[in-house]
Amino acid sequence: MSLWRLEGGGTQRADPQGTRETDADGRVRDLLDGPLVAGVYRLTFDVTAYFKKKGQTAFLGRVTLDLDVADATRGYHVPLLVSPFSCASYRGS
Repeated sequence: MSLWRLEGGGTQRADPQGTRETDADGRVRDLLDGPLVAGVYRLTFDVTAYFKKKGQTAFLGRVTLDLDVADATRGYHVPLLVSPFSCASYRGS
C-alpha cells in the first residue's frame, strides 16, 4: 500500500508519503513517513501482489482511492474489503 499527497488537485505532482505491506491481520498501522497534514491524498493498494502471495490470481490489479483530509489531528481508518473480483471501501472509525 502506498500513500501520496497530491498537489494542485493531483494535476501538478504527487509526493510520496509512505509505502508499507499489510501485516498478518491485513492491516497497516503506521503508513506515513512523516506527519499528516490537511490536503488531498491518494491511497493505492497493490491487489495483484496481495493475491499473488496467497497463491491466487485477481481480476483487479490496483485499487486507488483519493481522500480529502480536512482535519489532520484525527486518526483515519480506511478499510479495503477485497476479493479477487471486487472491492469496497469506506471511512472507518
